[in-house]
Amino acid sequence: MKSLHKVLLAAAMTLACGSAFAADKLRIGTEGAYPPFNLIDASGKVVGFDLDIAHALCAKMEVECEVVTSDWDGIIPALNANKFDFIIASMSITDEREQAVDFTKPYYTNKLQFVAPKSSDFKTDKESLDGKVIGAQRATIAGTWLEENLGDVVDIKLYDTQENAYLDLASGRLDGVLADKFVQWEWLKSETGKDFEFKGEPVFDNDKIGIAVREGNDELRERLNAALDEIVADGTYKQINDKYFPFSIY
Repeated sequence: MKSLHKVLLAAAMTLACGSAFAADKLRIGTEGAYPPFNLIDASGKVVGFDLDIAHALCAKMEVECEVVTSDWDGIIPALNANKFDFIIASMSITDEREQAVDFTKPYYTNKLQFVAPKSSDFKTDKESLDGKVIGAQRATIAGTWLEENLGDVVDIKLYDTQENAYLDLASGRLDGVLADKFVQWEWLKSETGKDFEFKGEPVFDNDKIGIAVREGNDELRERLNAALDEIVADGTYKQINDKYFPFSIY
């Protein structure tokens, strides 16, 4: 009877925890300065591909979610300080970050590619890039790639936001920018980006993007994984994808 009592008590606690999880509000952490994935619109609302995916996942998990923004440099510390429950901000899954957080399975795959003025003879081999001034966002895989592969020949300028890198590129203070291809693609469609273009082929084409949770939060990570599988299977993911891109990024 004692063993049975323990089993019944454990089952009751499991049900209670499940009910509590379903009723809880989850806080989505994002940057809000990385269009088209996350940005703040004219009304002050945080929108974009990342947020549409996040809200679709919350709907599948049957939880209420609110959005909290954070500067990119401090977004992982903010997660670990319990400022929000998970990060969905186009974050690359890297070995270094996996020392601080746990990731879901990837929700899309990106590539790194240069953009530069259409009028420039910008080649992407190391010899041709010698002496060039190249921009990237700080604490990103693009910045890390530049430092590891071109740090000895290129003058690297790192920025707090991708938007500020583009401002310097448009004003002529940079020869080129290295960033995620899909972010570059969005900027090239803008008025300020119309005189620029992709240069060369992607320098890295297996940039896996995941959702970060605090280390050890396996329950939330697995619920997010299950919800991601659901939105892919039922077509919700494709609807969101097609809203932003004329090609699949999954």
